[in-house]
Amino acid sequence: MGDSSPAPQPRSEDHAKLLDYGLDAKVADRLDSIFETGKLSHADLDQRALDALKEFPVEGALTVLNQFVDSNLEHVANKSAFLCGVMKTYRQKSRAGVLHANNGAMSPPQPRGPDEQKIKDILDRTGYSLDVTTGQRKYGGPPPDWSAPPPGPGCEVFCGKIPKQLFEDDLIPVFEKCGTIWDLRLMMDPMSGLNRGFAFITYTTKDEARKAVEELDKFEIQERRRIKVNISIPNTRIFVGNIPKSKTREDIYDAFNSLSAGLVEVIIYSSPNDKKKNRGFCFLEYESHKAASLAKRRLETGRVKVWNCDIIVDWADPQEEPDTEIMSRVKVLYCRNLAAECSEDDLREIFETYGTIERVKKIKDYAFVHMEEREQAMKAMEALNGTLVKELALEISLAKPPSDKKKKEEMLRRREDRMMQAMTKSMSMSPFGPAMFPGYAALPGLYPPHPMPGRSYKPMGMRGAGGPPRPGGGWGAGGAGEGPWGDGSGNWGGGAAGGQRGNSGYWNQGGGERRGEGYSRGGQGGGGATSRE
Repeated sequence: MGDSSPAPQPRSEDHAKLLDYGLDAKVADRLDSIFETGKLSHADLDQRALDALKEFPVEGALTVLNQFVDSNLEHVANKSAFLCGVMKTYRQKSRAGVLHANNGAMSPPQPRGPDEQKIKDILDRTGYSLDVTTGQRKYGGPPPDWSAPPPGPGCEVFCGKIPKQLFEDDLIPVFEKCGTIWDLRLMMDPMSGLNRGFAFITYTTKDEARKAVEELDKFEIQERRRIKVNISIPNTRIFVGNIPKSKTREDIYDAFNSLSAGLVEVIIYSSPNDKKKNRGFCFLEYESHKAASLAKRRLETGRVKVWNCDIIVDWADPQEEPDTEIMSRVKVLYCRNLAAECSEDDLREIFETYGTIERVKKIKDYAFVHMEEREQAMKAMEALNGTLVKELALEISLAKPPSDKKKKEEMLRRREDRMMQAMTKSMSMSPFGPAMFPGYAALPGLYPPHPMPGRSYKPMGMRGAGGPPRPGGGWGAGGAGEGPWGDGSGNWGGGAAGGQRGNSGYWNQGGGERRGEGYSRGGQGGGGATSRE
């Protein structure tokens, strides 16, 4: 009686390469069958994708490959990265219990996708490209025959409150009425296959971006669904807290430059009582938002220790720039890096050489100098910036007029929410696990130890840096946000840790106290000080 077993299926040369690389035979078989469809080739797979497949459980890898094949790959430029994205989504759904609810299978595709015919008509008409990844759908960037540098700051708008079922075929016709689109990036949720409710649209000029804000903010894109449109400012600065106060700017730069690429500058604030020490936090400025985002992603994992410290990492609060016309009338100077023994009389004597002084107000290591005329303020700033006063280099910039108080209050609330989320995440990554801290799980309202010595948490809704409640309270690094401050995830936070806030007044960008001054300094930092009597 002859052998009735089926004849072995012929395999390609690539099948042997997959086995040699260490992939399971079932995974190699499925990949080889996908190669035959033409949707994927062995050359499309880079080392990262192959390593991920090799480490994946066999059944999970097969499910991922089936999901990959079922996906629309027409506009996917990097198929290896797309496959890695599908694997990442599988892990996320596995942790969330979605796979268990679906008997181990990925959730079915959403019934409503982009209108492929409309997209084809748009691409044929404009000549633009469309690049799809698991996290975003990118239209353009650059446009056809574009030879100039990419548009600079002020040319990009953020669009929020987008109905989750919409795609670029719904957005492009709306936004291209305001000018030439350089690129449009619609952020996607891999878990659902729908958009995440926001997108970024870059125009070729600032005027086009401003026109989009004027015409499309609160535009009704669907019945009773209005979008939010405003100028987007890419964040290139991250906040790092819980660093040793003994470290200098050079020490901090060397440490973080070895851990991340694209670091341009380190911003620190000296302790008012000891100028040789920092305040336990710093800001890292990167060459681009992408570089800052990659650095943040790596540093916030909890696995990276700097000087054996558990650092806190978050986005720095974006600083809203005042209108150019308003700044052109400012005649108040912000002076920082002042010695403790430098008095208001000393400052008055220094600055009155350049004009009439209306008022000088010093708070710890910074001060506001009110000149009578703007021309006098500009001359004083040009002549005195960088000069030594009491053996310290004076840093001078134009003070920024006060911004909206409600916006600042909302930023504080979001920052505190973000801090609590960051601490919860930090505890979950602890090598000791929750079992080492049973009291925190048993008693509601208790939080993990504060990362900064000598500080404690307040219940949500109150601000404080330990001690009895007071109006305003303390600072934290954090604050989830939406709206103009999108970073690809739609959130911003961060800012200075440390410092206090009083009852009234305006905000300044450094670290320190807020007592209310009416102006805040223009320059570096995020989260900081203001003063007013």
